[in-house]
Amino acid sequence: MRFRDRAEAGQFLARDLMSLRDSAELIVLALPRGGVPVGFEIARALQAPLEVFVVRKLGLPGQEELAMGAVASGGVRVLNPEVVSALGRFATDAIERVTHQEQEELRRREEQYRGARPFPELKGRTVILVDDGLATGATMRAAARAVRAREPARLIIAVPVAPESSFREMRTEADEVVCALTPGSFFGISQFYEDFRQTSDDEVRELLALDLEGRALFRPDESEGQ
Repeated sequence: MRFRDRAEAGQFLARDLMSLRDSAELIVLALPRGGVPVGFEIARALQAPLEVFVVRKLGLPGQEELAMGAVASGGVRVLNPEVVSALGRFATDAIERVTHQEQEELRRREEQYRGARPFPELKGRTVILVDDGLATGATMRAAARAVRAREPARLIIAVPVAPESSFREMRTEADEVVCALTPGSFFGISQFYEDFRQTSDDEVRELLALDLEGRALFRPDESEGQ
């Protein structure tokens, strides 16, 4: 099976999440950029707000592919204790220096996508964390731990496709994992899409604006009955 594009993948996932439709405390968090078209369709189907959740890896200086941890939307930082302990007495300086760099980039991206709107409160809410697929799952793992730090009542990870190994690992990071495809043969996420063109920043902003417009249209008039 292949999805036509990210929008179809989101529509497919939404069918497995319909029991959550109209939940008062539900929110959809999408990892930009590719997760946003998927999350938009889920949020629209469930009539839930959509927000971006930006995650930036804290790469080890000189070995950037090795993650010391990550910073994420809402000012949360999670650290990889194994990598941090291996750094010994150099850990604090390295972490603080890279954290500062990545937080600046995170703020730039959030401003680009969200503007002046503050990051929403997650405590006590049901959060659906969305991307367009998992490969190693490292980014989603960091995102899930950052969301957990904000004390949601329930965390659901939703992705269209993931290798079986990553799917199993994610089940330890969330209350539930919804995944449409867990193929035995997995070479990359793009393998399962007919159209896997890169999502642009303009598309992300457009989808977030459409979500806000939709919520404004269907938001009840709070003045009624007063």
